[in-house]
This record gives sequence, structure tokens and C-alpha cells, in this order.
Amino acid sequence: MANEADQIVNTEEAAVENEINAEAETMETAAEAIAENVETVTEAAESTDENAIDAAYEVENYAKEAYEHKSTLDEKQIKALSKKRISKGELKRQWILLLIGFIFVLYGLLFYYLPLGGWVMAFQNYKLKTGLLHSKFVGFDKFKFMFEFDVFEWGMETTGNFFKAMKIWIDKVVFVRTIRNTIGMGILNLATTFIMAIVFAILLNEVRNKLGKRLVQTISYLPHFLSWIIVCGIVHDSLSSTGIVNDILRLLHIVDDSYNFFAHPAWFWPIVAFANVWKETGWNAIIYLAAITAIDPSLYEAAEIDGAGRWGKIRYITLPSIAPTIVILLVMNIGNLLNCGFEVQYLLGNGLVQDVSQTIDIYVLNWGVGQMDYSLGTAAGIFKSLVAILLIVIFNTIAKKMGQESLF
Repeated sequence: MANEADQIVNTEEAAVENEINAEAETMETAAEAIAENVETVTEAAESTDENAIDAAYEVENYAKEAYEHKSTLDEKQIKALSKKRISKGELKRQWILLLIGFIFVLYGLLFYYLPLGGWVMAFQNYKLKTGLLHSKFVGFDKFKFMFEFDVFEWGMETTGNFFKAMKIWIDKVVFVRTIRNTIGMGILNLATTFIMAIVFAILLNEVRNKLGKRLVQTISYLPHFLSWIIVCGIVHDSLSSTGIVNDILRLLHIVDDSYNFFAHPAWFWPIVAFANVWKETGWNAIIYLAAITAIDPSLYEAAEIDGAGRWGKIRYITLPSIAPTIVILLVMNIGNLLNCGFEVQYLLGNGLVQDVSQTIDIYVLNWGVGQMDYSLGTAAGIFKSLVAILLIVIFNTIAKKMGQESLF
């Protein structure tokens, strides 16, 4: 009996092995046929310009078929099948688009990459009369002047406490204080404008009246087209001693006399954040509304059948569906963290709030242009750019590790 059972098992294993071998042979035959078809179509694409487009589409289709049979193809074969070849005839037909693309590439080279050569000024004692080629090379002296690390060392020797030394360093060194202000306002602006744009887009999407929805959306993004001079004028007039805010506070008996918001440093950052929210929320919400519009309506119908209300549909369908868009925009906005603004801080700031209002851009204006120390201004700009690149790389890596969408 044992021998018979072994024979039966062996017979079944042999049958399964034969089936697997037969399937493998079939897949190999299909892969070879696909490769032959690809070679034929590619040759046709190279020899006949008139059929180049159709041939390219056929190559793409065969590449897709090859991907389905990737178990029998190596990486080189898959890459060869997936590679599209552009014929000379195709280039001739697309010359207008190529010309337009070349213009934009040339624009980027001239106005974005070529000026990077001016970064050499940060390592020179640059003078207009001597120029880039003949100015004295001073190494990292401008960076040392900006950070004044000796002040931090003195604070450590005096207090023996790291945090107290940091406070002394921030209070006494202008550039370090501007970094604190820039990062602080950048984080506050990012948190308020980013979250408010998402919330506003979701709430606006729930509006069922089309006319009301369009009216609210139009009104919300119109402030984006106002210049910061106009916006700061409105904010300043509203918060002045005779403005509407003080009138309401007096009417409600919250204050007895007018409150000077611009004389108290604690109010400056919230005022800047409010101005950014009012100006940019509607505009920033447009891309989220577009992402919400792309969601399959059948998902909402299925959720409604399952008993989900509006909040349930927002929580389990809307937010997960626009999560890739949120992550991409978050990474990009984090890269702009140090671009917290120049106009609003410059226009609303004054001597009473100078310690909390100055940003890196204002520092560059005061020292690089006002004091004509172009090397110092360039060094501050390099620091800002390097920090922005570092932030993008770090948070893009984190997003990739978490399985989310990433920039690269």
C-alpha cells in the first residue's frame, strides 16, 4: 500500500512539473514572438517616416505585452522593448514644439544657471571697480562675519548652559536673529495657509449650489491678484488705532482705548500669517479642488450605500484620494520655508518690532544693497538656497520611505 501511495504522489508531482514546463515553454515562445514583432516594427519605423507614429504605438503595445511576460525576459530585453525610437520624420513634424522647448531651456540657462557664477562673490571681498576676476579672495570670512560664532562661544563660557548661550547668540547676532524670524514665520505661514487651503477646498466641494460655489470660489481667490502693497495697506488700516478692529473691540468693551497692534512684537507673526491666509487660501485651494474633482463618483456612491455620511466620505474617500497631491505640495512648500516673504515684513515692520520682523531677504537688502556689501548679501543668499535644497531632499526622502508620492 505504501508503494502504491508513493507511486501516486510521484505521478501527481510529475504531472504538475510537466504543466509548469509547458507553461514556461509557452511564455518563452510568446516572448520570442514579441521580440521578433518589435524588431519588425522598429525596422519599419526607421525605414518609413509616414508610418513612424503608428509604428511607435505598436512598439509601445509590444513593450506592454513584454512586461506581462517579464518572467521570461531579462532586464536588458525589457528595456530594449520599452525604448521608443524617434525617426527623423517625426523630428521634422515636431520642430515647432522643439523650438519652443529650446527657448524655455535657453531661458532657464541664462536666468537661472548662468547667474550662479556670481556665487563666487561670497568668497571674495567684492568691489565694483575690480569685478569678479580681480576682487580679493577671502574664503569663508563673510560667513564667519554673519554667524559670529565667537559670541556663542562667549555665551557658553559665561553661562555654561547651551540654551542660554543660544539665546544670547540669537539676541546679539543680527543674522542669526533673522534666521529665527524667517524660520518662525515660515513655519507659521506654512501651517496656516497649507491647512486652510485643504479645509477650504473640502468645504467648498461639499457645497451643492453651483452658483453659490462658483461665487465663493471667485471671491476667495481674487485677493491673490492684489499686490502686497495693497494688502498691507488694508491690514494696516484695519488694525490701526482708528481701524475697524479697534472699533469693534471698543464697541464690545474688550478694550477701553485703542490698541496698537504694531507696537507689540508678539502680534507681528500672527498678523503676517493672517495676511498670507487671507491673500492665498483661495488660490492655493484650486489645485486641491482639481484633485477632488478627479475622484471617481462611484466611490462616494458606494460609501453612501454603506451608510457613510458627509464626514465619513471626507475621511475615508476624499482625504485618502488627495493624499498624493497633499504630500507633493507639502514637500514643495517646505522647500520654500525660508521664502516666508519680504514685502509684508518690510511694509508692516517698524522700529518697535524690528527684532521679530527682519527676515533673510531684508538682511540681504540692508547689507548687500544698503551697505553695498555684495559679498555678504551673496553669502546670505547661498545659505538660504542650501537650506532650501537640504529641506527638500530630507522631506522628499521621508515621503518616499513612508510610501507616499515624492518629487524624485
